Amino acid sequence: MTGFARVETHTSQGSLELEVRSINHRYLDLSFHLPSEFSGLEAAFRQFLKEHLHRGKVSVTLKYSHPSSKEALHVNNDRLTELQHAMEVVENRIIGIAQPTSLDILAWPGICTPPTLDTEILENTALQLLEEGTAQLQQARHREGERLTAAIQTRIETLSVIVTDIRQLIPDINQRQRALLESRAEKLGLELDEHRLGSELALLVQRADVSEELDRLSSHIQEMSLQLKSGDAIGRRLDFLSQELNREANTIASKSVVRETTHLAVELKVVIEQVREQIQNIE
Repeated sequence: MTGFARVETHTSQGSLELEVRSINHRYLDLSFHLPSEFSGLEAAFRQFLKEHLHRGKVSVTLKYSHPSSKEALHVNNDRLTELQHAMEVVENRIIGIAQPTSLDILAWPGICTPPTLDTEILENTALQLLEEGTAQLQQARHREGERLTAAIQTRIETLSVIVTDIRQLIPDINQRQRALLESRAEKLGLELDEHRLGSELALLVQRADVSEELDRLSSHIQEMSLQLKSGDAIGRRLDFLSQELNREANTIASKSVVRETTHLAVELKVVIEQVREQIQNIE
């Protein structure tokens, strides 16, 4: 969700420059830095971005430069005449008073008036810049999304391999459980008939059985892979799926009765965390 775009335009009403920055964030967080002349546009800016973006901490900065043509300043002749008469009165009353310079006179309130600006044109231009900047930002985020999708897909494939490895361990785990049960009975001097042995073994196997967790893991992994191919805004969905993956991995780790399963469960959690970190960057 990171990206940056800068667009600008020059008109008879002045120059506008707009920057849009985006960094990773779980939700959509908007902030605006607008000149006072454009403060009324914040609501329109906010609504537009909500319609086109879904996640990210997005900052919009708009800069405005007034027209710099020769006609940018207009001398108010009526006001100048009033000032001249006032100066004559002061000069007649106070002898030897310092004469103001031309710049002093131009700086007097009301002598120079700025050109009349068409605020509607300026606001429409600012909205157009926002559209252009947002489009560029989305292109940058899309390129990043493609790279992240490939990285996440690679890790999803790794998860599938780990799940398969754990499945293949289940028959061996059951055999080890039977051997362990027989060994303990022998050490205690107990004689277990086949029926009793089967019952005890079934209980142990049930407590250590992770078949359902593996099935759910496979389902979540498949759904995550499908979401990556959808092209929609999937960040929150993937975030939820990563939480479910982590939940199943924790259950498998808690049910582990052999070292190999414990090791694979840890690998699951490591890869899931890598997936979760990358998902935070996806809209």
